Amino acid sequence: MAASRKLASFRLPPLPTVGELIKLYNLRAEKQLSQNFLLDLRLTDKIVRQAGSLRNAHVCEVGPGPGGLTRSIINAGAADLVVVEKDTRFIPGLKLLSEAAPGKLRIVHGNILTYRIDRAFPAMYPPNLHIIGNLPFSVSTPLIIKWLENISNRTGPFVHGRTRLTLTFQKEVAERLTASTGSRQRSRLSIMAQYLCTVHSCFTIPGRAFVPKPEVDVGVVHFTPLVQPQIRQPFRLVEKVVRNIFQFRRKYCHRGVE
Repeated sequence: MAASRKLASFRLPPLPTVGELIKLYNLRAEKQLSQNFLLDLRLTDKIVRQAGSLRNAHVCEVGPGPGGLTRSIINAGAADLVVVEKDTRFIPGLKLLSEAAPGKLRIVHGNILTYRIDRAFPAMYPPNLHIIGNLPFSVSTPLIIKWLENISNRTGPFVHGRTRLTLTFQKEVAERLTASTGSRQRSRLSIMAQYLCTVHSCFTIPGRAFVPKPEVDVGVVHFTPLVQPQIRQPFRLVEKVVRNIFQFRRKYCHRGVE
């Protein structure tokens, strides 16, 4: 019990700020990788709070970059954090965080689109596993589709149950994911996400909070997989039907027919 309280109260020791690490390692956001740094730890703390309690939880962070969100996850009391980073330039700064939080942070140099999250954590039921990430715009949609298929098939990080996700998206994508029935933003993405999960729009981060500033604002979205999906059919069949419905609707609207 005492060990549990000690774990929950862990805080990172004094470290260079995220901005200082960026200067120290001469890091620049790569436009072709859709990289935008979030330096304000008040905002990264706010993102982490949307995930719920991380006390003693296992967490996988997607694309930690210079590690701002990583710090907030560790300070929230996560017992075990695996970060998956594709860009080697960020590894030295992440190793600095790992040394400051011994036994809490594991660094994987790899591509989240192919990385097997389920192999990083011990089998657990019910799972106390969270996926959190400030996603690059270029991978956000294919990544959430991949995870929705995993949820449907109960594979990957969802093999043991209802792993929750707290992720950032381009604001327009966030609005489509959370759009209700009858909304003008309702889309294939809305249905695919909402027949499998409770999808909650948390808050919007203005583009000016990022470095460099993206042309759009960013939405934070939380997903909780449903106990049972609303449609009990194979994922790819549902996706095919929904895609055809929305393609037909677009053709109809293009012809001026309502």
